[in-house]
Amino acid sequence: MIHSLPLIVIITTGGTIGSRLDPNTGAVSAAESAEDLIALVPDFPAIARIELKPWISVNSWNISPAMMFDLLQEVRATLDRPEIAGVVITHGTDTVEETGVMAELLVESEKPVVFVAAMRNLCELGAEGPRNLLDAVSVAADPDSIGRGALLVANETVHAARYLVKTNTTNPASFLSPDYGPMGLIPAIGLRYLHAAPKRRFLDVPMLGGPVHVIKAVSGSDSSLLDWLIDQGTKGIVLEGSGAGNVPAGMLPGIERALDAEIPVVLTTRVLWGFLAATYGSGGARGGGFDLQQMGVIPAPHLPSPKARIVLMLALGAGLSLDEIRDLLAEP
Repeated sequence: MIHSLPLIVIITTGGTIGSRLDPNTGAVSAAESAEDLIALVPDFPAIARIELKPWISVNSWNISPAMMFDLLQEVRATLDRPEIAGVVITHGTDTVEETGVMAELLVESEKPVVFVAAMRNLCELGAEGPRNLLDAVSVAADPDSIGRGALLVANETVHAARYLVKTNTTNPASFLSPDYGPMGLIPAIGLRYLHAAPKRRFLDVPMLGGPVHVIKAVSGSDSSLLDWLIDQGTKGIVLEGSGAGNVPAGMLPGIERALDAEIPVVLTTRVLWGFLAATYGSGGARGGGFDLQQMGVIPAPHLPSPKARIVLMLALGAGLSLDEIRDLLAEP
Protein backbone atom coordinates (compact mmCIF):
# COMPACT_ATOMS: atom_id res chain seq x y z
CA MET A 1 0.00 0.00 0.00
CA ILE A 2 2.75 2.45 0.96
CA HIS A 3 4.64 1.82 -2.28
CA SER A 4 1.57 2.82 -4.29
CA LEU A 5 1.77 6.36 -2.92
CA PRO A 6 3.36 8.99 -5.19
CA LEU A 7 6.97 9.95 -4.57
CA ILE A 8 7.32 13.70 -3.95
CA VAL A 9 10.68 15.47 -3.66
CA ILE A 10 10.81 18.38 -1.20
CA ILE A 11 13.57 20.85 -2.10
CA THR A 12 14.29 23.28 0.73
CA THR A 13 15.68 26.77 0.19
CA GLY A 14 15.00 28.43 3.55
CA GLY A 15 12.67 31.38 3.98
CA THR A 16 10.31 32.16 6.84
CA ILE A 17 8.79 28.69 6.57
CA GLY A 18 12.14 27.35 7.81
CA SER A 19 13.05 30.25 10.12
CA ARG A 20 13.26 30.58 13.89
CA LEU A 21 13.87 33.35 16.39
CA ASP A 22 17.37 33.39 17.85
CA PRO A 23 16.78 34.06 21.57
CA ASN A 24 20.30 35.43 21.94
CA THR A 25 19.99 38.12 19.26
CA GLY A 26 16.24 38.59 18.90
CA ALA A 27 16.54 38.25 15.12
CA VAL A 28 14.74 35.77 12.89
CA SER A 29 16.62 33.91 10.17
CA ALA A 30 16.42 30.73 8.10
CA ALA A 31 17.86 28.18 10.49
CA GLU A 32 15.66 25.08 10.60
CA SER A 33 17.23 22.04 9.00
CA ALA A 34 15.30 20.38 6.20
CA GLU A 35 14.97 17.21 8.29
CA ASP A 36 13.59 19.11 11.30
CA LEU A 37 11.15 21.00 9.09
CA ILE A 38 9.49 17.93 7.61
CA ALA A 39 9.49 16.28 11.04
CA LEU A 40 6.93 18.93 12.02
CA VAL A 41 4.46 17.34 9.58
CA PRO A 42 3.72 13.78 10.80
CA ASP A 43 0.86 13.27 8.30
CA PHE A 44 3.06 12.87 5.21
CA PRO A 45 2.98 9.03 5.19
CA ALA A 46 -0.77 9.05 4.51
CA ILE A 47 -0.33 11.25 1.42
CA ALA A 48 2.99 10.51 -0.28
CA ARG A 49 6.42 9.08 0.00
CA ILE A 50 8.91 11.87 0.63
CA GLU A 51 12.43 12.36 -0.67
CA LEU A 52 14.19 15.31 0.94
CA LYS A 53 16.67 17.44 -0.97
CA PRO A 54 18.18 20.33 1.03
CA TRP A 55 19.40 22.93 -1.47
CA ILE A 56 20.19 26.09 0.48
CA SER A 57 19.04 27.89 3.64
CA VAL A 58 18.57 31.63 3.09
CA ASN A 59 15.81 34.17 3.32
CA SER A 60 14.57 34.88 -0.15
CA TRP A 61 15.62 38.50 -0.55
CA ASN A 62 19.12 37.05 -0.85
CA ILE A 63 18.20 34.65 -3.68
CA SER A 64 19.51 36.09 -6.94
CA PRO A 65 18.14 35.36 -10.42
CA ALA A 66 21.23 33.22 -11.05
CA MET A 67 20.42 31.15 -7.95
CA MET A 68 16.81 30.81 -9.11
CA PHE A 69 18.04 29.61 -12.49
CA ASP A 70 20.34 27.02 -10.88
CA LEU A 71 17.55 25.84 -8.58
CA LEU A 72 15.25 25.25 -11.52
CA GLN A 73 17.89 23.22 -13.34
CA GLU A 74 17.86 21.00 -10.26
CA VAL A 75 14.05 20.84 -10.43
CA ARG A 76 14.13 19.87 -14.10
CA ALA A 77 16.66 17.11 -13.47
CA THR A 78 14.60 15.81 -10.55
CA LEU A 79 11.39 15.69 -12.59
CA ASP A 80 13.17 13.82 -15.37
CA ARG A 81 13.36 10.83 -13.04
CA PRO A 82 10.40 8.61 -13.98
CA GLU A 83 9.64 7.57 -10.40
CA ILE A 84 9.12 11.18 -9.24
CA ALA A 85 5.50 12.39 -9.27
CA GLY A 86 6.15 16.02 -8.39
CA VAL A 87 8.34 18.55 -6.60
CA VAL A 88 7.62 20.85 -3.65
CA ILE A 89 9.94 23.82 -3.08
CA THR A 90 10.05 25.66 0.23
CA HIS A 91 10.78 29.32 -0.45
CA GLY A 92 10.76 32.70 1.24
CA THR A 93 7.79 34.94 0.52
CA ASP A 94 9.71 38.05 -0.59
CA THR A 95 10.77 36.75 -4.00
CA VAL A 96 8.83 33.52 -4.52
CA GLU A 97 6.76 35.19 -7.24
CA GLU A 98 9.97 35.83 -9.22
CA THR A 99 11.24 32.26 -8.86
CA GLY A 100 7.73 31.07 -9.65
CA VAL A 101 7.41 32.95 -12.94
CA MET A 102 10.87 31.70 -13.94
CA ALA A 103 9.74 28.14 -13.20
CA GLU A 104 6.64 28.68 -15.33
CA LEU A 105 8.82 29.37 -18.38
CA LEU A 106 11.73 27.00 -17.72
CA VAL A 107 10.22 23.77 -16.36
CA GLU A 108 8.60 21.96 -19.27
CA SER A 109 7.55 18.86 -17.33
CA GLU A 110 3.82 18.31 -16.87
CA LYS A 111 4.52 17.05 -13.35
CA PRO A 112 3.50 19.43 -10.55
CA VAL A 113 5.98 22.06 -9.37
CA VAL A 114 4.59 23.47 -6.13
CA PHE A 115 6.16 26.32 -4.18
CA VAL A 116 5.25 26.69 -0.52
CA ALA A 117 5.87 29.59 1.82
CA ALA A 118 4.81 30.97 5.19
CA MET A 119 4.43 34.43 6.68
CA ARG A 120 5.02 33.46 10.32
CA ASN A 121 8.25 31.89 11.52
CA LEU A 122 8.21 28.65 13.46
CA CYS A 123 8.52 30.41 16.83
CA GLU A 124 5.40 32.52 16.32
CA LEU A 125 1.97 31.64 17.68
CA GLY A 126 -0.10 30.33 14.79
CA ALA A 127 2.86 29.55 12.53
CA GLU A 128 1.26 28.24 9.36
CA GLY A 129 4.34 26.72 7.73
CA PRO A 130 3.77 23.06 8.67
CA ARG A 131 0.14 23.13 7.48
CA ASN A 132 1.14 24.90 4.26
CA LEU A 133 3.81 22.26 3.66
CA LEU A 134 1.32 19.45 4.18
CA ASP A 135 -1.09 21.13 1.76
CA ALA A 136 1.69 21.62 -0.80
CA VAL A 137 2.59 17.94 -0.77
CA SER A 138 -1.11 17.09 -1.12
CA VAL A 139 -1.32 19.35 -4.17
CA ALA A 140 1.85 17.89 -5.72
CA ALA A 141 0.55 14.34 -5.17
CA ASP A 142 -2.88 15.03 -6.69
CA PRO A 143 -3.31 13.91 -10.34
CA ASP A 144 -5.46 16.99 -11.00
CA SER A 145 -2.32 19.13 -10.54
CA ILE A 146 -0.65 17.65 -13.62
CA GLY A 147 -0.14 20.15 -16.43
CA ARG A 148 -1.03 23.23 -14.40
CA GLY A 149 2.40 24.85 -14.44
CA ALA A 150 4.18 26.27 -11.42
CA LEU A 151 1.94 26.73 -8.38
CA LEU A 152 2.19 28.28 -4.94
CA VAL A 153 0.35 26.93 -1.90
CA ALA A 154 -0.30 29.10 1.16
CA ASN A 155 -3.20 29.79 3.49
CA GLU A 156 -5.32 26.90 2.11
CA THR A 157 -5.14 28.43 -1.36
CA VAL A 158 -3.45 27.43 -4.62
CA HIS A 159 -2.17 30.19 -6.90
CA ALA A 160 -0.70 30.03 -10.39
CA ALA A 161 2.85 31.33 -10.13
CA ARG A 162 2.37 33.52 -13.21
CA TYR A 163 -0.36 35.54 -11.45
CA LEU A 164 0.40 35.58 -7.74
CA VAL A 165 1.74 38.61 -5.87
CA LYS A 166 2.56 39.28 -2.24
CA THR A 167 0.22 42.01 -1.01
CA ASN A 168 0.86 42.29 2.74
CA THR A 169 4.05 42.44 4.76
CA THR A 170 2.98 40.12 7.58
CA ASN A 171 -0.54 38.72 7.07
CA PRO A 172 -0.80 34.97 6.29
CA ALA A 173 -3.39 35.84 3.61
CA SER A 174 -0.80 37.95 1.80
CA PHE A 175 -0.80 36.10 -1.52
CA LEU A 176 -3.39 37.07 -4.12
CA SER A 177 -3.79 36.66 -7.86
CA PRO A 178 -5.11 40.06 -9.01
CA ASP A 179 -7.57 40.01 -11.92
CA TYR A 180 -7.42 36.21 -12.19
CA GLY A 181 -8.20 34.85 -8.75
CA PRO A 182 -6.74 31.72 -7.16
CA MET A 183 -6.24 28.55 -9.14
CA GLY A 184 -7.77 26.43 -6.40
CA LEU A 185 -8.69 26.02 -2.74
CA ILE A 186 -7.82 23.41 -0.13
CA PRO A 187 -10.81 23.23 2.24
CA ALA A 188 -11.33 20.44 4.75
CA ILE A 189 -12.93 18.27 2.05
CA GLY A 190 -9.77 18.36 -0.07
CA LEU A 191 -8.27 20.12 -3.08
CA ARG A 192 -10.70 21.85 -5.43
CA TYR A 193 -9.49 23.56 -8.60
CA LEU A 194 -11.51 26.55 -9.74
CA HIS A 195 -10.01 27.01 -13.23
CA ALA A 196 -8.93 24.78 -16.07
CA ALA A 197 -5.22 24.23 -16.64
CA PRO A 198 -3.81 27.28 -18.46
CA LYS A 199 -2.10 27.27 -21.82
CA ARG A 200 1.64 27.05 -21.21
CA ARG A 201 4.72 28.46 -22.91
CA PHE A 202 8.32 27.29 -22.48
CA LEU A 203 11.65 28.89 -23.32
CA ASP A 204 14.95 27.17 -24.13
CA VAL A 205 17.33 29.33 -22.07
CA PRO A 206 20.99 28.26 -21.91
CA MET A 207 21.78 31.17 -19.58
CA LEU A 208 20.13 34.27 -18.19
CA GLY A 209 20.41 37.46 -20.22
CA GLY A 210 21.09 40.84 -18.71
CA PRO A 211 21.69 42.87 -16.79
CA VAL A 212 18.09 44.08 -16.70
CA HIS A 213 17.02 46.88 -14.37
CA VAL A 214 13.72 48.25 -13.05
CA ILE A 215 13.01 51.98 -12.93
CA LYS A 216 10.01 53.13 -10.94
CA ALA A 217 8.52 56.23 -12.53
CA VAL A 218 7.34 58.86 -10.04
CA SER A 219 6.14 62.42 -10.48
CA GLY A 220 8.91 64.53 -11.98
CA SER A 221 11.11 61.60 -13.09
CA ASP A 222 13.55 62.48 -15.86
CA SER A 223 16.00 60.58 -18.05
CA SER A 224 18.97 60.61 -15.68
CA LEU A 225 18.58 57.01 -14.46
CA LEU A 226 17.87 55.78 -17.97
CA ASP A 227 20.96 57.53 -19.32
CA TRP A 228 23.12 56.14 -16.54
CA LEU A 229 21.92 52.57 -17.12
CA ILE A 230 22.49 52.87 -20.86
CA ASP A 231 26.02 54.17 -20.23
CA GLN A 232 26.64 51.23 -17.87
CA GLY A 233 25.72 48.73 -20.59
CA THR A 234 22.29 47.54 -19.47
CA LYS A 235 20.69 44.97 -21.78
CA GLY A 236 17.10 45.66 -20.80
CA ILE A 237 14.96 48.13 -18.87
CA VAL A 238 11.62 47.62 -17.14
CA LEU A 239 9.61 50.78 -16.46
CA GLU A 240 7.10 50.71 -13.63
CA GLY A 241 4.69 53.40 -14.71
CA SER A 242 1.61 54.86 -13.06
CA GLY A 243 -2.04 54.24 -13.80
CA ALA A 244 -2.71 52.26 -16.96
CA GLY A 245 0.95 52.60 -18.01
CA ASN A 246 2.18 56.20 -18.12
CA VAL A 247 5.49 57.90 -17.32
CA PRO A 248 6.50 61.58 -16.96
CA ALA A 249 7.38 63.26 -20.24
CA GLY A 250 10.85 63.99 -18.89
CA MET A 251 11.70 60.30 -19.28
CA LEU A 252 10.94 60.21 -23.00
CA PRO A 253 14.41 61.27 -24.23
CA GLY A 254 16.06 58.47 -22.24
CA ILE A 255 13.49 55.94 -23.42
CA GLU A 256 14.04 57.00 -27.02
CA ARG A 257 17.81 56.71 -26.56
CA ALA A 258 17.44 53.15 -25.20
CA LEU A 259 15.17 52.13 -28.06
CA ASP A 260 17.56 53.63 -30.63
CA ALA A 261 20.27 51.41 -29.11
CA GLU A 262 17.93 48.38 -29.51
CA ILE A 263 17.69 47.94 -25.75
CA PRO A 264 14.28 46.42 -24.93
CA VAL A 265 12.17 48.76 -22.79
CA VAL A 266 9.24 47.02 -21.08
CA LEU A 267 6.31 48.85 -19.49
CA THR A 268 4.44 47.76 -16.34
CA THR A 269 2.31 49.60 -13.80
CA ARG A 270 2.63 50.17 -10.08
CA VAL A 271 -1.14 49.59 -9.73
CA LEU A 272 -2.02 46.18 -8.30
CA TRP A 273 -5.27 45.52 -10.18
CA GLY A 274 -6.09 46.01 -13.84
CA PHE A 275 -4.22 45.85 -17.14
CA LEU A 276 -2.22 48.34 -19.17
CA ALA A 277 -4.12 50.52 -21.64
CA ALA A 278 -2.46 52.59 -24.36
CA THR A 279 -4.89 55.49 -23.92
CA TYR A 280 -3.09 58.76 -23.23
CA GLY A 281 -0.61 60.66 -25.36
CA SER A 282 0.51 63.84 -27.16
CA GLY A 283 -0.07 67.42 -26.05
CA GLY A 284 -0.60 67.67 -22.32
CA ALA A 285 -0.64 63.88 -22.07
CA ARG A 286 2.91 63.29 -23.37
CA GLY A 287 4.39 60.18 -21.79
CA GLY A 288 1.09 58.37 -21.76
CA GLY A 289 0.71 54.77 -22.79
CA PHE A 290 -0.30 55.70 -26.34
CA ASP A 291 2.94 57.64 -26.87
CA LEU A 292 5.03 54.83 -25.35
CA GLN A 293 3.42 52.25 -27.62
CA GLN A 294 4.07 54.41 -30.68
CA MET A 295 7.73 54.73 -29.68
CA GLY A 296 8.17 50.95 -29.48
CA VAL A 297 8.02 50.34 -25.73
CA ILE A 298 6.92 46.74 -25.06
CA PRO A 299 3.88 46.41 -22.77
CA ALA A 300 3.67 43.71 -20.12
CA PRO A 301 -0.10 43.94 -19.63
CA HIS A 302 -0.47 41.70 -16.59
CA LEU A 303 2.99 41.44 -15.00
CA PRO A 304 4.34 43.50 -12.09
CA SER A 305 7.82 44.90 -12.64
CA PRO A 306 9.81 42.23 -10.69
CA LYS A 307 8.23 39.45 -12.76
CA ALA A 308 8.60 41.37 -16.02
CA ARG A 309 12.31 41.73 -15.25
CA ILE A 310 12.69 37.96 -14.82
CA VAL A 311 10.76 37.24 -18.03
CA LEU A 312 12.90 39.74 -19.95
CA MET A 313 16.10 38.15 -18.61
CA LEU A 314 14.88 34.75 -19.79
CA ALA A 315 13.84 36.14 -23.18
CA LEU A 316 17.25 37.74 -23.69
CA GLY A 317 18.98 34.54 -22.62
CA ALA A 318 16.89 32.63 -25.15
CA GLY A 319 17.92 35.06 -27.89
CA LEU A 320 14.39 36.24 -28.66
CA SER A 321 13.91 39.16 -31.04
CA LEU A 322 12.09 42.31 -29.95
CA ASP A 323 8.95 41.12 -31.71
CA GLU A 324 9.20 37.73 -30.00
CA ILE A 325 9.65 39.43 -26.63
CA ARG A 326 6.57 41.52 -27.33
CA ASP A 327 4.55 38.40 -28.13
CA LEU A 328 5.82 36.62 -25.01
CA LEU A 329 4.90 39.47 -22.67
CA ALA A 330 1.49 39.87 -24.27
CA GLU A 331 0.44 36.37 -23.22
CA PRO A 332 -1.92 36.19 -20.21
